Amino acid sequence: MMRAEVWAPHPSVVELQHGDARHPMLQDPERPGWWISDLHMNPGDRYGFVLDGEGPFPDPRSLSQPDGLHGLSRVVAVPEPGAREERAAPTDGIGSLRGKVLYELHVGTFTAEGTLDAAIARLDDLAELGVEAVELMPLSAFAGDRGWGYDGVAPWSVHAAYGDQEALVRFVDAAHERGLGVVIDVVHNHLGPEGNYLSHFGPYFTNKHSTPWGDAVNLDDVGAEHVRDFFIGSARHFLVNVGADGLRLDAVHALGDDSEYHFLAQLSDCVTAWEKETGRALTLVAESDLNLPAMVSPVGTTPEARGMDGQWADDVHHALHAFFGRETQGYYVDFGTPEVLAKSLTRVFVHDGMHSTFRDAHWGAPVLPDSPHYDGHSFVAFLQNHDQVGNRAVGDRFHMHAGPAEQAAAAALYLLSAYTPMIFMGEEWAASTPFPYFSHLGPELGPHVTEGRAREFAAMGWDVETPDPQAESTFDSAKLRWAERDQGEHARMLEWYRTLLRLRREHPELRDPDLHTVEVEILDDDTLTMRRGPITITATRRAGENGEEPSSACTVAITDGEASRTLARWTHD
Repeated sequence: MMRAEVWAPHPSVVELQHGDARHPMLQDPERPGWWISDLHMNPGDRYGFVLDGEGPFPDPRSLSQPDGLHGLSRVVAVPEPGAREERAAPTDGIGSLRGKVLYELHVGTFTAEGTLDAAIARLDDLAELGVEAVELMPLSAFAGDRGWGYDGVAPWSVHAAYGDQEALVRFVDAAHERGLGVVIDVVHNHLGPEGNYLSHFGPYFTNKHSTPWGDAVNLDDVGAEHVRDFFIGSARHFLVNVGADGLRLDAVHALGDDSEYHFLAQLSDCVTAWEKETGRALTLVAESDLNLPAMVSPVGTTPEARGMDGQWADDVHHALHAFFGRETQGYYVDFGTPEVLAKSLTRVFVHDGMHSTFRDAHWGAPVLPDSPHYDGHSFVAFLQNHDQVGNRAVGDRFHMHAGPAEQAAAAALYLLSAYTPMIFMGEEWAASTPFPYFSHLGPELGPHVTEGRAREFAAMGWDVETPDPQAESTFDSAKLRWAERDQGEHARMLEWYRTLLRLRREHPELRDPDLHTVEVEILDDDTLTMRRGPITITATRRAGENGEEPSSACTVAITDGEASRTLARWTHD
């Protein structure tokens, strides 16, 4: 049973809507701003809160919104940590996710059914590939049936179209049974515009900081301690109660927080305490545009240290993409040369205090290879992810515009690098399906998204017809076609990824996070080698600019100098 309570300092009267009945709530004398009810609710019950006669509104801490963002919340019974042994799957033994092979997926398009339960049936395929942890794009309830999830409004919940909290628990247990960790992508920097009722309850937002989404989440203004607790509580729910192994924190550079004790540092300290409580390693990975190694430095080592276990390494992606894909417009303007690629493979950040042309500012700080606080595994490297594919005009994957051989070469470099590698769903077989941006907003917001996206890409010079994000066909086009994995060039790419991950498992040098051990030599404008101990990866891109007939082949060779043998080779036909 559950007793209703809610933090709501704004209204003067709060009532509990329980089914069709309303019950008065009392202010908690020990917690100012909190309202409590003596009524006990059972799993499955629908409930909400009526604020000064308006509503009912969903519970800000709702775990389930089966009737959508505007409907009542559902009471969910998720096993508490003490009941962990009652679950079929082990929840220990996964360990830290640093250095493990990650696999990012979107639940709605990963399978034809688009549910967490359907995704369980594909976990064996990922384990066989060599994946070690699955990273789920945001699960929190958002507007409509389909979307990327970054406009969620109920940070504790699971989107109804994907299943429910119980389905998430089943997914985590099934992953753990196969030795796979689970990372959940969470959004703390903003909430979506549709179904966002938090301001009715209290000061969840502040105008102290401006963001691309309007007022910032209140992390350092009046009432901020309750808002911080709200998001930290959601993190605890997924890590401790549900049993996930890590969180990926979206765009932490957009967190407006000038307090002495930064929200990320506080979250890091809490996670350390939860590790001791549960006896399990828990991992925090941040997406940050700041290029600051302080992000992955332990709390207290410097005033700016944020205590993250890892962060996405966008500069590595940009260097691979621009070199092998030969796109150097927009934020790729400072990338594309073998020198820049070499720097990204050995020093992570290309913009490490140097001038960024795209930002028109000096940006970042250098990564120190001999730092005692972080190493190569502190940085997540990838060739594709939801942003770098989905934020293209038509959502085309890397092989679609660069070529499969170029993907094979780039994959060898990042999967065998000193970093924590991450594969985007379908990348491993060069999936024929794109991953365009899609959403399912209401009639007030939806047309603006459609028009704005078309206008944005037209201004950037993209001479293509942008898929309508609101069209169901755009969403359907992104669904993976698993049957094609065994066909032609798809099968060849899949075998290549299996080979690369097998080599990573078999050769300890390829899992070494010490950046000092990574040696990159530029042989010519189109060829470089990366040495990891006795193993050398030689990658050559095809000569010639886009649109020109290539004058050479794109090749990659992986050799073992000690054994004088070739471990793997890909040659463009």
